[in-house]
Amino acid sequence: MVRLYPQRLAVKSKTRPLTYESLNRIANHIARAISARRGAKEEAVAVLLEHGAEIIAAIFAIWKSGKVYVPLDPTLPCARNNYILDDTRATLIVTNTRGLSYAAQLQTGLDLVNVDELDFDAAIENVSLTASPDHCAYILYTSGSSGQPKGVVQNHRNLLHQTKKETNSLHICVEDRLILLRSCSAIGGIRIILGALLNGATTYPFSVKEEGQAKLTRQLLEEKITIYDSAASMFRHFAESLHGEISFPDLRLIRLSSEPVYLRDVELYKARFPEHCIFVNSLGVTETTGSICSYFIDHETQIKEGMVPVGYALEDTEIMLLDELGQEVSFEDIGEIAVRSRYLALGYWRQPELTQTKFLCDPHDPDKRVYLTGDVARFRSDGCLVHLGRKDFQANVRGYQVDITEIERVLANFDAIKEAAVIVREDRPGEHRVVAYLVPAKEAISASDLRRSLAKTLPEYMMPSLFVTVEAMPLTPAGKVDRGALPLPGRERPALNTPFAGPRTSLEETLVRIWSEVLSLDHVGTQDNFFDLGGDSLLLAKIQSKLHDALAREVTAIEMLKYPNISALAGYLGAGKDEEPNFKSAENRADKRRDALARMRKSANKGKT
Repeated sequence: MVRLYPQRLAVKSKTRPLTYESLNRIANHIARAISARRGAKEEAVAVLLEHGAEIIAAIFAIWKSGKVYVPLDPTLPCARNNYILDDTRATLIVTNTRGLSYAAQLQTGLDLVNVDELDFDAAIENVSLTASPDHCAYILYTSGSSGQPKGVVQNHRNLLHQTKKETNSLHICVEDRLILLRSCSAIGGIRIILGALLNGATTYPFSVKEEGQAKLTRQLLEEKITIYDSAASMFRHFAESLHGEISFPDLRLIRLSSEPVYLRDVELYKARFPEHCIFVNSLGVTETTGSICSYFIDHETQIKEGMVPVGYALEDTEIMLLDELGQEVSFEDIGEIAVRSRYLALGYWRQPELTQTKFLCDPHDPDKRVYLTGDVARFRSDGCLVHLGRKDFQANVRGYQVDITEIERVLANFDAIKEAAVIVREDRPGEHRVVAYLVPAKEAISASDLRRSLAKTLPEYMMPSLFVTVEAMPLTPAGKVDRGALPLPGRERPALNTPFAGPRTSLEETLVRIWSEVLSLDHVGTQDNFFDLGGDSLLLAKIQSKLHDALAREVTAIEMLKYPNISALAGYLGAGKDEEPNFKSAENRADKRRDALARMRKSANKGKT
């Protein structure tokens, strides 16, 4: 692609645009810096960079140097990244100046490549190392059924084959422009990057959390994005935030995966996006290197059953549904999804027993294996697959695969907690929440204290939205926790360290109303932290949208994070003429009138004297 299109735009982020030639030059500089420190042997190299052009260049640099890509997410607790470093035995981290302070909190004795110290403008030749198709390309970590993250290993051959499947299925071409909303530490991000850059197209890294929904709309329009790809929940919140007669004339494809897609998502697509745009629902996991099946929908497609199918198997992939004995089930019967292919992941890093359990030899073809996904589904009579969820306790929350066993394991380490059970609730269609049910050892536990402690170990997407205190866990006749009998979360304000404080101004009253509606709480205090009340990144996006409607003002996620309670946010929104929103509280106007009357009376009294 570099030889074919040296001056075509490869990556465009908010910091810098890179042509294919300049992206290759930067990757070469980083690759040579890696090789100078670690030589030519195949080993893991960790990357600690933000979402943007630099991390894309670093991924290609690691492959150019014959190494294995291991992403570290700077938004995660140090304990989780230290576990990944220990497990992969990586001794080198590629980072930048902004990441140095975080890297200093990780293990000691690690070597660093600071990309900000490299002279990217200097000419440099391609690295002469050659990696075979069977060389390991990456180790990506997901939550594991044992309660610990597990690393999924994949080689270059299978990664390239998946890119070919994506290219053929979605007709990706040199003229396409792909928005990169997914993390580069997950298979979805890798899939989008390779789908774009191995076809001469352009990818646009964008962080909704930092930039906000309104800027995402502008990005799609101004950059003439042709392919949108995200988790279903992100699409849902984005589509619901659109106002007026916004049209996306260049958008030709919307692709959703990682979470169930609902009928109302299809209705949002039909209502908000042009007729030439195709809607694609896909199913895949890290172990299958991406999608195994897809279902294409246009404005004329009718979803009769109320459930949106995940479609038909892609090329070189066979999908089977198995019962508890490993036998294939009949059409319309429910079974576990098993994937037969020669292009599955190699297995789990340093977990041979788990690999043997989940990746089975194919007795009919020695070149193929069968992966047991743990998902359940049924086939329609026409062979179309309908996904019915997870077989075990793993679930997808906001596009992330979450293992509740790991959350329970962390909660069990607290002395103040006697018992803990975690479930993923879907009290409103399409909105999944992690809810932790706790039996306290002695007295009530503050949700504020729990969040502060859990944040040291768990990533944000695994943090329970709600903590529900119960006197005892409901049990099944076999003595196990009866998760189906756990009570529905109430609308009461959670136990916080912060005392309740009511609104003092009309602006605060408006913010309290919005927060209460979005968080499904009857009472919200003006000093309460948004995340302590059960808020998350998607609910934050809802708050932003409602603030825009109520105040005619765009409030970014960064501003929301900076002012995480109503009192602070109201103070910021009402501060100064430049910062004042289009909202005039009756109380403020009354105060001004009272001040003016007081001045008039004072002046009149002086005149009488």
